[in-house]
Amino acid sequence: MMKKYLSLLLAVLMTASLLAGCGGDTAADDTAADDTADTETTDTGNTSTGSGVELKFTTGGDQGTYYGFGTVLAQYVTSNTGSKVTAVVSNGSQDNIEQMSMNTAQLGFVQSDVMSYAYNGERLFEGAPVEDFSTVAALYMEQVQIVTCDPSIQSVADLKGKNVSIGASGSGVYYNALDVLGAYGLTEDDINATYQDFGNSVDALQDGKIDAAFVVAGAPTVAVTSLATAKDVYLVSLDDEHIEALKAECPYYEKYVIPEGTYEGVAEATTVAVVAVVIARDDVADDDVYNFVSAIFENTDALAHDKAKELDLEFASSVTAVPYHPGAAKYFAEKGIEVPTK
Repeated sequence: MMKKYLSLLLAVLMTASLLAGCGGDTAADDTAADDTADTETTDTGNTSTGSGVELKFTTGGDQGTYYGFGTVLAQYVTSNTGSKVTAVVSNGSQDNIEQMSMNTAQLGFVQSDVMSYAYNGERLFEGAPVEDFSTVAALYMEQVQIVTCDPSIQSVADLKGKNVSIGASGSGVYYNALDVLGAYGLTEDDINATYQDFGNSVDALQDGKIDAAFVVAGAPTVAVTSLATAKDVYLVSLDDEHIEALKAECPYYEKYVIPEGTYEGVAEATTVAVVAVVIARDDVADDDVYNFVSAIFENTDALAHDKAKELDLEFASSVTAVPYHPGAAKYFAEKGIEVPTK
């Protein structure tokens, strides 16, 4: 009898112990659930998990707006979503598209005109179209800035016979320069052309090695801002007659007025602009592109860069030259905006 009694008592104690253990696990699960709920409520914007794959985001030269703004965007998306984006220096629009074509980059900044060249196999991409990319969003306007330290250069026509940097050979800036010169009846042969990026162009201007330089980037541009603190700087304006002639030939340009004070001591200037667009390879996960777009446009006030003030949903969804990535289209659809996809 005693053995049976002890066996029964042991069974009761073991059951009680198991029940206590289950109660403890349930409490732990509740705490974990509370922690998860807290995490979800502190998420920034509507984001998804993301692929976990590191995405290389090619920008431009380290003194240009692409790199400065691109770095801010990449860091914000990485810190506030499940997607990992790393901004890197590059040679600009053409290089970014070529790297994307080779899958050495998955995201990139491009000028709207260069994007169109690539997709349609024109100019820089004559006979070799690149079609395996899609639009993510249009972010801001990029002004064609003709920068000089010589006050006697007051018109594009005054560049004839001068030493002028027209961007890296074959770059988007190079073709912008040719377009603007062409509107004034000038060609590459009418100037003493040098082929330099923003940083080298500014150094050459500061050292007096060139008379003017074409800089195509969102104003204010770091390289030009630095130059304006060291020397007297002037922006060469385009007149309305020649702007209309340029737009008739190249409809992707828009008239743009750079306000006085954009650079220290520099007067207002009238020029033309193209659009700065972010693109992505077609095979980038929809969730990653969705995260990129939603994080940026849901939190423009948190982005520590002047260009963030220009972000606008209607403008972002206005690209027609290249269809949008499905991940971007999903975000815009949530905002009641339909964009074309492939």
